[in-house]
Order: sequence, then C-alpha cells, then structure tokens
Amino acid sequence: MALSVTDRLPPCNVEAEQSVLGAMLLDSEAVITAAEVLRWEDFYQENHQQIFKIMLDLSNSGIACDLVTVSEALNQDGKLEVVGGVGYLSDLASAVPSTANVEYYAHIVAEKSLLRQLIREANRIIEHSYAAADDATTILDRAERAILDVAQRRSGQDFLPIRDVLIEAFDRIEYLSQNQGVIPGIPTGFRDLDRLTSGLQPSDFVVVAARPSMGKTSLCLNIAQHVALNEGQPVALFSLEMSKEQLVQRLLSAEARIPGQKLRTGNLDEEDWPRLVAAMGTLSEVPIFIDDSPALTAMDIRAKTRRLVQEQGPGLVIIDYLQLIAGHGRG
Repeated sequence: MALSVTDRLPPCNVEAEQSVLGAMLLDSEAVITAAEVLRWEDFYQENHQQIFKIMLDLSNSGIACDLVTVSEALNQDGKLEVVGGVGYLSDLASAVPSTANVEYYAHIVAEKSLLRQLIREANRIIEHSYAAADDATTILDRAERAILDVAQRRSGQDFLPIRDVLIEAFDRIEYLSQNQGVIPGIPTGFRDLDRLTSGLQPSDFVVVAARPSMGKTSLCLNIAQHVALNEGQPVALFSLEMSKEQLVQRLLSAEARIPGQKLRTGNLDEEDWPRLVAAMGTLSEVPIFIDDSPALTAMDIRAKTRRLVQEQGPGLVIIDYLQLIAGHGRG
C-alpha cells in the first residue's frame, strides 16, 4: 500500500544534525561555521533545535561550548533531560566523524530543511486552492511569494576577501590595457554612449528615464536591434505597454528605413516594398524574443528569463516599463 504525501517522513538527515552538534561541542570554530549556515529551525529533531539554540546563546555570551557548559546551560533551562541528558550530549561529541567537515554537514541539514519548507508551502498552496476563499489570481500571487521566499534562502552569497576580488579586477584591467579600443561590454550601437559606459556590463541594472513620449521605447528598441543583429546576443523584450505587433512594426520601420506612419497606414510606395521584405528577412534571423503578456510580476519575468537563458544563453533583458510590473497581493 502506497503512502500518501502527508504520511511520509519529511526530508531529514539525523546523522548530519548529530555531526553538526557534535562538532560544535568539540570545536569553537565549528560553532561559528555552523551559525553562518544554519538557524535553529533548520534542525528536524526538536531536541537538536534546543541544543543548537543553547550553544548559540553560550557563544553569543562569549562562553565556549563544551560538554560541561552546554549540559549546565540546558539543566538551568530545565531542558537537559528533555534533550536526552548528559549521555546523549556525550554520544554527540564522540560520534562526530570529523570537526573539519562541519560545514559540509551543515549544508546537508540546510538542504533538508529547505525541502521541508518547500513541502510546507506546497501544502498550504494546496489547502488554499481547495478552499478557494480567494480568487485564483490572489492565490497564485501568494503561492509565488511563498516559493520565492523559500528560494531566496539559497541565494545568499558569502563574503569574499578583497584579495580575491583584486586579482579579478587586475586581470580585467590588464586585458583592457592590452586591447585598447575594445568595448568590454555589449556595445549599444551608440558610440558616444559606449565610450562613456564601456558598453552594457553583465549584471548591470540600467534605468532609461525621461518624460512621456520622449523616445524611451525607441531608444531601447534601437539598442535591442543592434545587440541582436550586430553583436549576435539574445535579447529578451518584456513589453507591458505596447503589443508585440506594435514593437515589431517599429523594428521593421528602423530596419527598412521606412517612416512608421507609412507602416501604420499601409500607405507604402512601390520602392518601399522590397526594403520591407528585406527587413523582414533580416529580422526573422535575429535572436530577439518578445513577451507582451499583461500584468507580469517580477517572479514571472525572472522565471521566463531563466528559461530563455538556459535555451539561448545570457544576453540583454529589456523591460518596458518597470512601473507596470504587477505587485504581489492587493496592496
């Protein structure tokens, strides 16, 4: 007989939890290492949660963690027998394979905790969906926010010593010195702008700001066209204001050098048609990907961009425009 999802034992690794706690009892450096990776609620067993919390309290108070200090602190809190007594603490210290591997053990515990969080949120999503107390859009927004909160647990980045960053910076400066005139980023096609910015750099977040009807969308489309056509880089274009047909019409106008008014009215001269057909042939081969879905959320854009990067590789992402990105919930 198959077990239902709710009958299954949640993801956990008790041995890894015991190894983390045992290492912390033996090595003060292990306490610091574990604290950087774990929170008390990451432990599956409740007695392990209590032991971890006590050791963090001792460490924060400047008291070294060992079998004597931890057992005494637990005893003062009336929790020593609850967690298994001095005998269990002694077993933890004696059973740890190596204190040097505490970070590896901690990441195992964190990974299992992440899976349990994901299961909890998934169950809540199922309950809300069955209850249908809110409309589907609200439930979906809540689900997106919950899953994103879990995902962000993995997105932290550790400190890097400046010496490591200095080496990368020096290598980049040396490369630029040996390749004078080369734009290190992705050229926009606007020479003066590229000279000032050195092109579009990886991870750059650039805001194009101006009053309405000043040409922000046209500028971004010109950059997109150059990046895709001349640099061969994929471009993801999220349009929350204009339809995909309007955007493509603008791209055709720029590529064919035909006034947009002619394309909007269909009032083309005889010599315009060959240029239009040629422009269609050129643009059909460039890696520009347009999404004009309404009410996109930040998570929608992130998910769609991730899929596109997996398929096409990293390139340029344009959002027209930021203020139209839908928020979470109703607030």
